[in-house]
Amino acid sequence: MDRTRKKTCLLLPALLCFLSLAAQKKEEPDRKLWLHYMDRIARPVLANLAAGTLKEKMPVVLPANVDNAASRTRASYLEAFGRTLSGIAPWLNGEGGSPEEQALREQYRAWAIKAVARAVDTSSKDYLAWSGGQPLVDASFFALGLVRCPWLWNHLADSTRAQVVVALRRTRGTVPVYSNWILFSSMIEAFFCKYGYEYDKVRIEFGIREFAQHWYVGDGMFSDGMNFAFDYYNSYVIQPYLVNILAALEDKGATYAWFAPQLEKITRRYAELQERMISADGSFPVTGRSITYRGGAFHHLADMSLRKKLPASLSPAQVRCALTAVLKKTMAASQTFTAEGWLNIGLSGRQPDLAERYINTGSVYLCMNLFLPLGLPETDEFWASPARPWTAIKAWSGEQLPADHALDLH
Repeated sequence: MDRTRKKTCLLLPALLCFLSLAAQKKEEPDRKLWLHYMDRIARPVLANLAAGTLKEKMPVVLPANVDNAASRTRASYLEAFGRTLSGIAPWLNGEGGSPEEQALREQYRAWAIKAVARAVDTSSKDYLAWSGGQPLVDASFFALGLVRCPWLWNHLADSTRAQVVVALRRTRGTVPVYSNWILFSSMIEAFFCKYGYEYDKVRIEFGIREFAQHWYVGDGMFSDGMNFAFDYYNSYVIQPYLVNILAALEDKGATYAWFAPQLEKITRRYAELQERMISADGSFPVTGRSITYRGGAFHHLADMSLRKKLPASLSPAQVRCALTAVLKKTMAASQTFTAEGWLNIGLSGRQPDLAERYINTGSVYLCMNLFLPLGLPETDEFWASPARPWTAIKAWSGEQLPADHALDLH
């Protein structure tokens, strides 16, 4: 092959990548696309719970190998609500945007206030399940949503806030599994701490110390309990929970100042790894349990973007473009939604065989945590900067980029 032809072959992938990114910018802006999908996914959950019709209208699909159909069905509604709220909370807490976005936010704020009230009112037909095993998980996502959205907490009626406290205290009767579950108890106590209620310091201490002192396995990752598994639980739960728990406790003193600097290094390294997992087409490795959480696999990368804690190696624009590709890949497939607009179980469309025994319709709404950066204003560099290629595109188009290196904390 002559030198001219060889050079052309090397440059062609980079050119195609550039043209693809340019075409993307000629389409609707990324933020508008994100808002479209956020609304499409969240609307059935929030609108129906606000209207008192969630249990009436939401289908509960269970896997063929479900472990306990009755308890999974009972918990499914809180799963859908808690996980949805945890993802849209920063956007609900924000201000500004286009007139259309502001109107949409006001609608969701009105729904959220009514939804919370119905969820914790024992006389409501949409009163949700707050006690038992699975409800501990999703009560914690609900608590995380309230931690991320002080606006919502401050606009609830006094009677509703009192009922929220009663509902969340009911979870104390559940002993968490010795895994990422200990952080669910910690998050609920962090909520109590943030908003000035009596809280159990031991439940917080136990969750943080087990991960900080026993379960860090190196290179930016923790094991999920005693054994390490190559899945997305560092992102689904572990790292976003750790940083949000510590943030909720900041006003109460420097109790965890001994861990915060180390955790910051760990979370930045894991953000790098997460960004590198996103292929040029927005796909990512299909590995580990709970893969039907779709874009929730990047809860951590989205949370780091929201908190403006990305490592220097990642520009906000390249992360935005990478997450946009994930969003399209996981949500644009045929049969992702039912005819009535509810999510089907799957990663790319409807794939019920991907579900573990605990997965149901409500579970898959953890994907809403991909939308956390909508809590940043449209003027923030995450949204306002021109499109940039992410690592997979740069590497496979022949672009020069620095080598990757593991994190050594010693």
